[in-house]
Amino acid sequence: MSAETGVVRPRPPLAPPGERGALRIADRVVAKIAAQAAREALPSPPADAAAPHATVVVHHEAARIRVHLELGYPCDIGAHSAAVRRHVTERVSALVDMEVPEVAVEIERLHPAPAPGTVHGRA
Repeated sequence: MSAETGVVRPRPPLAPPGERGALRIADRVVAKIAAQAAREALPSPPADAAAPHATVVVHHEAARIRVHLELGYPCDIGAHSAAVRRHVTERVSALVDMEVPEVAVEIERLHPAPAPGTVHGRA
């Protein structure tokens, strides 16, 4: 309603949804989701291991992800890497609706498990 004339003017029609704008999810948000998914995919980490972290590059609605891990050793590194790749791909695709053509897993450090019967720590 115009304050001067008291006439109600109709609103212009809304543009179709595809023309109104776009939602852009920041790379750092996708990286946090990927890191959390990597945590979920791994068994309990060694006590002194750093939490998984991820770096992401998003281009044309596709996320290329690199996950950085520390694992206890001995373990099946290939199986852990495959589980992380699979879970990160599923979670990122489901939560942010992006294609995930690549998940690279980088093992930054292996933490040797103490031998049975030995005390871990200072003497």
